[in-house]
Amino acid sequence: MKNNVEISEDLSRRIDMLTSRSTLTRDQIIENALSHGRSLAWQEKWVAGVQGGIEAADRGDFANEEEIATVLNRYSQA
Repeated sequence: MKNNVEISEDLSRRIDMLTSRSTLTRDQIIENALSHGRSLAWQEKWVAGVQGGIEAADRGDFANEEEIATVLNRYSQA
């Protein structure tokens, strides 16, 4: 069942921006916000973080073995 809801221009623009920066459709973004509590702000932050990670990887900016071991040790003791 499809529902038509009018949303502000700002929200519509933000949804369109998310669709252009991710693999999600408008419907999926709205569904995430309504069903899973993933606000547009949360989704925007998530996409920005993923894109930042991809850019770092493209630059060859990876953690070395010592850095990975430090993180794993910190959380294995928790």
